[in-house]
Formats: sequence, C-alpha cells, structure tokens
Amino acid sequence: MFMSNGSGKGHKTRKMIRLVSSLAGIGIVQTAFAALPEWAKPGSTIEKCAGNAKKGQNDCGANGHSCAANGAVDNDPNEWVYMPKGVCDKITGSKVIASKQVPEIEIKKVK
Repeated sequence: MFMSNGSGKGHKTRKMIRLVSSLAGIGIVQTAFAALPEWAKPGSTIEKCAGNAKKGQNDCGANGHSCAANGAVDNDPNEWVYMPKGVCDKITGSKVIASKQVPEIEIKKVK
C-alpha cells in the first residue's frame, strides 16, 4: 500500500492548482483595470459619455460591435467615451449613459 508524505504527485497537483488559481485571479484584476482609462484616479468617478465620440475614437462596444475604435461616424448617439464626472453634461449633444467608481486597491507584497 502506498502512503503519501506530502511530497508525491498529489502535493504537486495541489500546488499547481493554487498557482493557476492565483494567476487567474491576477488576470481577472488586470482585465478589470484594463477597461479603465489611464487618467482615471483611484476613488474618482468616471462616466460613459455618449454622442460625442469621433469616428474610430470610441472607448468600447456599441452598435453591434464589441471593441474600442470601431465607431463608424462622428457623434453617433450610441458611441461613447469615458470622461471625468461632470464633464459630459457640459458638452452639447452628449449624454451620460453610465457612471462608475474607480476602485481603490492596495497591493501587498508577498514575502
């Protein structure tokens, strides 16, 4: 009968599962932050502002496409760009379609 002392194949498998889970978590966080504009400061509020994006300069999907920079015409009322809170309301023809708080995160070093 074989007894595992923690250094066998099962131990390596558990370590690999923990590693993959950690990397997946990091990927999820990176993906969430990749969607935010570089200028957005942690703790600030940003808004999706529609109706003012220049052709090919939209921030994300609308009108049947799912990618940034695919807006087909200037000032399409469904295409949007991120703006700091309060700016969209100052632009003629623009409307706020959503807003969100930029998360504040604390990165801890692992020893």
